[in-house]
Amino acid sequence: MTRGIDILVVESDPTRARAVADALSADGGCRVVILADVSSLARRIAEMNPDVVLIDMENPSRDVIEDLSLAAGPKDRAVALFAPGGDTALMRAAIEAGVSAYVAEGVRPEVLRPVIDLAIAQFGQMQRLRTELEATRRALEERKLIDRAKGILMRARGLSEDEAYALLRKTAMDQKKRLAEVAAALVTAAGLLG
Repeated sequence: MTRGIDILVVESDPTRARAVADALSADGGCRVVILADVSSLARRIAEMNPDVVLIDMENPSRDVIEDLSLAAGPKDRAVALFAPGGDTALMRAAIEAGVSAYVAEGVRPEVLRPVIDLAIAQFGQMQRLRTELEATRRALEERKLIDRAKGILMRARGLSEDEAYALLRKTAMDQKKRLAEVAAALVTAAGLLG
């Protein structure tokens, strides 16, 4: 397991919570905080800001899953949920809320480390995908903006598409700005001039 991480254990049963905390602390590589009360879970997770949230619940409710989603916790950290039973709808809701690892059984000490490692790895993969998706969206928006700016130049100055692009590019280089910045300024100015 990754060393030096903070783990928040959400478990209302003090005996089970202590057993989980002891199993996690056995290698001395992580700090464990136990949270017994799930009310205001979103706020508490945000305040504690752990690296990993481990939830062990006999009967997790949709409210807990919704709280997780509202906390933006799964978007900021790995979340592992242990929930005995095979409630498919609950499992789907948990995954949609961003739970990194859903284990349809109670916590057993021998599976804690592998599940937390899995949750951390899955969370890292999802973060990379989110970052890539955001970069792709931003590139697409910039591409649309550049195309609009080229269209404005083509109409206003009678340029071909290649000539309009070359002019935008030269202007960006001369002003030491990004091409998208120059395109945005041109689109804004054209909008003001009507």
